[in-house]
Amino acid sequence: MSARAGGRPRRRLPVFGGASAGQGMGSRYPRPSSLPGFVILKANKDDLTRDLASMPRPSYVQGGFPSHISEKGRAASGVYIKLPGRVHRLRPLTDANFAQEYLIMAEEPKGLTNEEAAACCAEPHESTKDFIMQQTMFRIKDPKQSLDFYSRIMGMRLLKKLDFPSMKFSLYFVGYEPAEDIPSDETERTSWCFSRKATVELTHNWGTESDPNFTGYHNGNSEPKGFGHIGVMVPDVDKACERFESLGVKFVKKPNDGKMKGLAFIQDPDGYWIEIFNSGTIATLV
Repeated sequence: MSARAGGRPRRRLPVFGGASAGQGMGSRYPRPSSLPGFVILKANKDDLTRDLASMPRPSYVQGGFPSHISEKGRAASGVYIKLPGRVHRLRPLTDANFAQEYLIMAEEPKGLTNEEAAACCAEPHESTKDFIMQQTMFRIKDPKQSLDFYSRIMGMRLLKKLDFPSMKFSLYFVGYEPAEDIPSDETERTSWCFSRKATVELTHNWGTESDPNFTGYHNGNSEPKGFGHIGVMVPDVDKACERFESLGVKFVKKPNDGKMKGLAFIQDPDGYWIEIFNSGTIATLV
């Protein structure tokens, strides 16, 4: 116990491993290791009970190296783990007495239950009943390549083109609409275009197609990750992908790759990902 001025005594947290446990790791309390969420407490029942009071719903594992700890972690000279509001020094993971310690693991991250997800959602307000998901915007390097890809390969049509000369950019709206539905009057066509669901807006900043220093846009799937992909439903994934392959389309994932069979990911000329799936197949996967 150590006393705080004007307050209750503060109990020290468990510290393991002695002076050598942190050798080569910098200071006494360096940054948490690559094993967040783990802490070893001494196997004293009373201490264990007290120290668990502020930990988030822990589960207990005793004996042996858990699979969560890598070989690299096991060989470390000392490991420091940080839980909310706490820093613990652990004894070396190669210690023969490790199996006699308690491993306390903070609850594994998990998604919402169906009930939790439903509870987060409100009934749509009456004023939003006519809202639609109208567009997803991609910045593109070369409109010639992009328009060819989305029309010839993906089967979309150019619904409307808008130019902004003073700001030196153009917009190309593409989507799945019958040719006979596209109005011939340009003003009417603009209004009609912006009433279509799920269009792709291709934004071209003039000059990028010929700029030798332009390296392209971030597609959201490399660090730092953000945007992921759009999805296109097709009647037959295998047949669609056979055609894509014959046309030289770049694949991220083919239908039979990985654990999720029956769906694919391709890339457009700017590297944006497009998921190719069939609604019936998706139903069987989930």
